[in-house]
Amino acid sequence: MPIKNLENNFIFTAMKINTDKNKGTLQELIDTKDFVAHVSVDCTIFGFHDNILKVLLLKYHDLNLWSLPGGFVFNDEDLREAAARVLYERTHLKDIFLKQFHTFGRIDRTENNVHQILLKNKGIEVPKDHWIFQRFITVGYCSLIDFSIANTFPDAFNETCEWVEVNKLPNMAFDHDRIIETGLEYLRMNINTEVAASNLLPEKFTMKDLQCLYETILGEKFRRNNFQRKILSLNILDRLEKLYDGSANKAPYLYKFKNRMYNPTNQYPISSEDNEN
Repeated sequence: MPIKNLENNFIFTAMKINTDKNKGTLQELIDTKDFVAHVSVDCTIFGFHDNILKVLLLKYHDLNLWSLPGGFVFNDEDLREAAARVLYERTHLKDIFLKQFHTFGRIDRTENNVHQILLKNKGIEVPKDHWIFQRFITVGYCSLIDFSIANTFPDAFNETCEWVEVNKLPNMAFDHDRIIETGLEYLRMNINTEVAASNLLPEKFTMKDLQCLYETILGEKFRRNNFQRKILSLNILDRLEKLYDGSANKAPYLYKFKNRMYNPTNQYPISSEDNEN
């Protein structure tokens, strides 16, 4: 069942992706004339599984540099369509809930000459005033998914496509380390919306399951009672039956989200004073 959009900059990429626009080689990309000038998109795809938070990265051929799945925008497509297409083109991921979270436009954001080095290594000669060497402002999109069920594939421009822990980033191209940092900050500030929309938890879950997910994303530990009190005060959960597993321990209640798109606040649900000492 598709997720209902609340704003224009939410994307559930069940839309039809135009694979005819995909460029199979670097030479085909360089020869393309119908991109929007100076605008690109980059997708920060966070993955959660077994209490580990990772981000999806691509490694360039013959370079000790990694990047986010990103690309350029055609003149005849919307930004949201470009983000969905680029993500599929670079990784084969589709049907991903994407959110536009920030625009990156620092004048020096592409000064590490990645494109020049990549083209030189491939023996492709282009003039110094070629569009790919010009300044680009990029629009960031992010998502949160279960990385254990996502099959990804490197494209023609990259030798590998891997999930990397967010606190163990390798050498990044352009300003992609800043994009990841900003995306993670956005994820944390909007954790109620993102967790509910991501389907990372089963339809029915325990409060412990939810607390582990929050702690992993926020990078903090919380007292159990305080976490439960704060979460229940947000009025985003319905309490269901108890979970009986045959053990001697007290059976915990099961919960479900009232609305997978509920967004009660843009603040952290737990304050620093609730942290464990």
